[in-house]
Amino acid sequence: MKNNYVAIMAGGIGSRFWPASSEDKPKQFLDILGIGKSLLRLTYERFLSFFPEENIFIVTNKRYNSLVNEQIPELSASQIINEPSRNNTAPSVAYTAFKIYDLNPNANIVMAPSDHVILKEKEFKNHIQNALDFASNNDALITLGILPTRPDTGYGYIELGEKNKDSKFEIFKVKSFREKPDLTTAKAYLASKKYLWNAGIFIWSTKSIISSLEKYAPGIYNKLNAAKGIYNTGKERAFIEKNYPLTTKISIDFAVMEKAQNIFTIPADIAWSDLGTWNSLHAFSEKDENQNVVIGGKSTLINSSNNIIKISTDKNIITKDLNDFIVIDENNILLIYPKSKEQEIKDIDKG
Repeated sequence: MKNNYVAIMAGGIGSRFWPASSEDKPKQFLDILGIGKSLLRLTYERFLSFFPEENIFIVTNKRYNSLVNEQIPELSASQIINEPSRNNTAPSVAYTAFKIYDLNPNANIVMAPSDHVILKEKEFKNHIQNALDFASNNDALITLGILPTRPDTGYGYIELGEKNKDSKFEIFKVKSFREKPDLTTAKAYLASKKYLWNAGIFIWSTKSIISSLEKYAPGIYNKLNAAKGIYNTGKERAFIEKNYPLTTKISIDFAVMEKAQNIFTIPADIAWSDLGTWNSLHAFSEKDENQNVVIGGKSTLINSSNNIIKISTDKNIITKDLNDFIVIDENNILLIYPKSKEQEIKDIDKG
């Protein structure tokens, strides 16, 4: 495993999880599940079970450096990759690839979000190890594709191409990436059995991703490769502070994955949730007989159903005739919002 690294992406704001998630403390640093550990800590421990501790990196905005240190004190300072600005995932991937390539030119990297929940951890481990083996022997950019369980309109989809016949495990060429569909299209995707959810979990060698960035995102490549021999030295911070904010703000999906020809996907049944919204947390969580989810204190729910409620442990909530609502009591904010309109939450004036 000495050539295999993990970069956990933990720089997002999680605006759809407001008011629990805020710019000062985004959802990856919160105990969203009410189990005493943040999503970031759970993700770190998941990879720690089969990666060397020194090969796990956290990629985050520099303002969250202290939060990462607080929640994962085992990390050395060099294992926290601090971005000086929010420029989306393509510059983040490039910065990480150049830094780790400088440490080990034969490195393979798993780039994984920090806010996903995976219940079938043994199966996840097997898929990651297979992907790393494939990446180390092929010029390939690999993404885990989640086997869909419902016609979800909140995820992007991966269209399966031809199956690789030379591999000992299931891996397919990616025919195309599809944006979030409407419900009719999502139902067609599910029925066809030719589509997977795009989980945003990537596996590649540093050589393959750097080569792809040079070809498909030359602006980002050139900005972050402008000076040789600066990564993992005392000169790195000043170079990144100057050059990183000048990179194009674009996702790795748009910058590389939707253009490259060497994209593969591994279908994965790993009991996955990205916990991107309150509705996704409701779908994931254990429910009472009326499909209510209550996280935190005590509750008396009279003629109430299909709600998600998060309150502090010292509070008691009582509802009557409340159906299909999000109720979040967090700090000095009480949010009561229809579940059907949760996509509006990220756009609420937070002032």
